[in-house]
Amino acid sequence: MKTKVQILRERKNLTQSELAKKSGLSLRTIQRMEAGNIPRGFTLKALADSLETQPQDLLPAKVSDKAVEKAKYINISVLASFLIPFGNLIFPTVLTFRSDDEKIKEFGKNIICVQIIYTFILGLLLIICPFVQKAFSIRFPLFVPVLITMKCINLFIILKNGTSLTREKQLAIRLKNNIL
Repeated sequence: MKTKVQILRERKNLTQSELAKKSGLSLRTIQRMEAGNIPRGFTLKALADSLETQPQDLLPAKVSDKAVEKAKYINISVLASFLIPFGNLIFPTVLTFRSDDEKIKEFGKNIICVQIIYTFILGLLLIICPFVQKAFSIRFPLFVPVLITMKCINLFIILKNGTSLTREKQLAIRLKNNIL
């Protein structure tokens, strides 16, 4: 995800080197700011002046309580998979894309991405179970403990993300690169 510094730099059609020269900062400092470090003090003022903006425009937006509450609701909606097949994908997707708030959409997309990976792994394991069961002559239906284990893992993901949203206003379990 692009930082505000990178977005503003690109709007001005500047390279990182050009912004470094214009601001009097080092190229490495510009790279750190675009990697997600928060500019402070002299760096913040120099960047704001160079990009012709206000210093507060370069700081990350605070996550609103409304966005966190909606994200918690999207996270809880994943529990629908306990009652409806693919409910862990359907309900969060609907709730995410009905929202106009970009932060809520970002939270929702992160939740959905984790659920896509989870659903893929669950499906793969359930396809493999009969073959393993037959190969090892297991009489007990192998898919039952696999399904229960995977549902417990998903419940853990939901609880961990819910707790993290409450305490830190961010998701604890998410992919580094969003696939949506």
